[in-house]
Amino acid sequence: MTASKKRRLAGFLFVSPAVLLVVALLIYPVLSSIYFSFTNKNLIRVNYDFVGFDNFTLLLSSSDFWYAFVNSVKWTVLSMLGQLLVGLFAALALNRLPRFSGFYRTMLIIPWAFPPIILAFVWKWIFNDVYGFIPSLLSTLGITETNAAPLSNPDIAFWVVLGINIWFGAPLFMVNILSALKTIPQEQYEAAMVDGASNIEQFFYITVNHIKEVIGLLVILRVIWVFNNFDILYLLTGGGPGKLTTTLPIYAYQTGWNLRLLGSASAITVLLLVFLLILASGAFKLLNKWEKERG
Repeated sequence: MTASKKRRLAGFLFVSPAVLLVVALLIYPVLSSIYFSFTNKNLIRVNYDFVGFDNFTLLLSSSDFWYAFVNSVKWTVLSMLGQLLVGLFAALALNRLPRFSGFYRTMLIIPWAFPPIILAFVWKWIFNDVYGFIPSLLSTLGITETNAAPLSNPDIAFWVVLGINIWFGAPLFMVNILSALKTIPQEQYEAAMVDGASNIEQFFYITVNHIKEVIGLLVILRVIWVFNNFDILYLLTGGGPGKLTTTLPIYAYQTGWNLRLLGSASAITVLLLVFLLILASGAFKLLNKWEKERG
């Protein structure tokens, strides 16, 4: 065996464990979901039949599916806007701090450092209507007559979990945008000031122009993540009260595990995958356009 073949074989042996892991944890579940989406697979029955596109037809004509889809879009768009704005303002503020910026950055990144399941249980404890801190405080101050239950109140439950999700995701935007801000040459600001550019013009023509690619990539990744988000939302509300916070991932879980309709649940995940692939494809085209314009 020649030296080049030995090197190729050694490279293959080193890469093969990672390839097997990807196949086992990613490719196989995706392919199995696609396969089961064309069947009437039920978790309490061994036998199942191939039903073609029946699952997709039923879902696309189901009001529950479209309600969960609209909820997912609303949840994702508002979460992204909130996380982006909070992260951007925090990054701009930290970038102007002459001292202790590292300390504040470390403190602000804490929400992102904890596992979502821990944060969900902590916030659920904080909002508990029996012994929670916030309901007790509101009652003590006379704002509410009795201890409120924000997570089970149909009027505010969605907005409460939305605020928690913004608080959780904003540090990721903050850290990455702050890193991008550090790379902007200060000479450009000095030249703009000499030319008489206002602060707003400097922000849009210099700051935004330098960080928009970072923001674009963050938004793409976070949209995919938040649209697929299950843990925080399910642990806080379980999709309730009623179905007010039921998104597509929660709807798929309820269909697959509560109703035992694995075929229908797989069809939901396939539709979710197709939607996100189309969305990500368009977003990456826009990102590539920005990169070409800069290049």
